[in-house]
Amino acid sequence: QVRLVESGGGFVQPGGSLRLSCARSGSVFSVKRMGWYRQTRGKERELVATITPRGDTISAVFVKGRLTISMDNAKTTVTLQLNHLKAEDTAVYYCLQEIQYYKCSSGYVEHWGPGTPVNVPS
Repeated sequence: QVRLVESGGGFVQPGGSLRLSCARSGSVFSVKRMGWYRQTRGKERELVATITPRGDTISAVFVKGRLTISMDNAKTTVTLQLNHLKAEDTAVYYCLQEIQYYKCSSGYVEHWGPGTPVNVPS
């Protein structure tokens, strides 16, 4: 059974840095992408950044120049480093891993972590 465990959220001072990690337990056949989304109250969940095993990344405009996303060689853990944090970065951050369970599986399944809150006071 696949399980995602997020770590690294909490309070961060404005201008500070944040490092979030999401580790997967449970074996899978392949990974399509991993990444992070975030959500604030009353708003839809929005993309922060994603990365593929090949290293292709997509990131939101609001984190351009402030973000590093990486995937470990074992393709189990995705890490997000976000610098120069602002109050607007306050949100619950959710890890996503899009995986294929077995070689014979018909497609990829999205798995979400439970979310980790990040609070940047204004």
